[in-house]
Amino acid sequence: MTRPKKATAATAGLVMLLAGCAVGPDYRKPETPMPDNFRGAPAPAAARSLADLPWWDIYKDETLTGLIRAALSDNFDLRVAVTRVEQARAVAAGARAQFFPWVTYEGNFIPGRNDQFGQPDPSGQNTTAAYGTASVSWELDIWGRVRRLNESARAQFLATEEAQRGVVLTLVADVGTAYFELLELDEELAIARRNADSFAQSLKLFRNRLGGGVASKLETDSAEAQLDSASASIPELERQIAVKENQISILLGRSPGAVARRAALLEQALPPEVPAGLPSALLERRPDVRQAEQLLRSANAQIGVAKADFFPQLDLTGFLGRISPSLSTMTDGTWNGWAFGGTLIGPIFEGGRLRAQYRQAKAAWEQAKLQYQQTALNALQEVSDALISLQKYEEVRQQQERAVAAYREAVRVATERFIAGRASYYEVLLAQQQIFPAETALARTELGQLLAVVQLYKALGGGWRTEGAPAAGPGSPGAPRK
Repeated sequence: MTRPKKATAATAGLVMLLAGCAVGPDYRKPETPMPDNFRGAPAPAAARSLADLPWWDIYKDETLTGLIRAALSDNFDLRVAVTRVEQARAVAAGARAQFFPWVTYEGNFIPGRNDQFGQPDPSGQNTTAAYGTASVSWELDIWGRVRRLNESARAQFLATEEAQRGVVLTLVADVGTAYFELLELDEELAIARRNADSFAQSLKLFRNRLGGGVASKLETDSAEAQLDSASASIPELERQIAVKENQISILLGRSPGAVARRAALLEQALPPEVPAGLPSALLERRPDVRQAEQLLRSANAQIGVAKADFFPQLDLTGFLGRISPSLSTMTDGTWNGWAFGGTLIGPIFEGGRLRAQYRQAKAAWEQAKLQYQQTALNALQEVSDALISLQKYEEVRQQQERAVAAYREAVRVATERFIAGRASYYEVLLAQQQIFPAETALARTELGQLLAVVQLYKALGGGWRTEGAPAAGPGSPGAPRK
């Protein structure tokens, strides 16, 4: 009795030892060289980052924050992303189920003639066969195939979670971008209307002077042409505003419609400072980089799955059941059938299929690694582009403000000289023609500054955290609809 017990213990110990190993490479995060600081960021680099702030602390406009809250609640792209996460969670749960034994049941009742358990009955009498069994099957994960499958499925699930966060980040940025573009169009429309009013006053003045015989018809016709040109831009801007409102409505998961707003473009305040933080922290914050890393982890685990297919697979099986020629004796509580055994299956020759699968898994891992590194580099570029844009837009804005102020003074002086009879109308016309595009350029520059902040915040990976977001108040754009 001693020797069998020792053999059983040794076998069990060997199985446990084999079960502790898993073939294939363990995951290691690839090295991605990071610069000490972002290009365009002030030196030295600080640990603080604009992305550490929640979006409601970045965007101070109550209308905009209400729109973002509504989008995070009802946007269809985000709701689709949530369903993808649920699908991936279910797939991961299915992979995890392979760790446990599978228990199934089967029953059969066969009345007939010349048939007893599938064999001819010489008596020729009517016969009845009935059986019921419960079976158990369990794959011993000796080589770690099941563990690698579970590791891959879990990484895929985490990748979909990161993809969902990426949708949130993009959605917050898209709503902010569209809202600021809408305010800029409002500003352009106000400029166009002021410009049209200015030409209308000039036309009225010339018509009065023409009636008095002081002005020429050439001056009057020129003023009328300028008025018509300025007025023609108003319907186009109104069209663009309606299109932008429709875009925002769709982002909010609503039918196209008007967007209520109270603030103006010039009332939008930029953050007092926009620290970028450390480049190394970007890899831990950006959802797309984190998603790419999870996909790399999944591809790494698939190498282990492909390698485990080279080794034999051991399944433990067993069943316990009742077999009877009469259905009435099936419920007497006794069992007259059982079996327990193991199945060992392993490849001998498959024409190179397993080697091809292994090479494919390694190539997929190499692809995932390159995509991860490329995603990290793209993140660095986006941050640098936004930082440089923010700096240059500020320089342009300062110059443009001075130009607008100078043109406004030129219009005032030219108008006074014309009324006093010391200058021709063409001086007034020239000044009026220059101030309209200058004011429009200033509005677009201010929009560029705001969008640079939005893009920097998105590039740094800020905006996908929604914990602690203020609730939408009654009547606000983000308030729940009844």
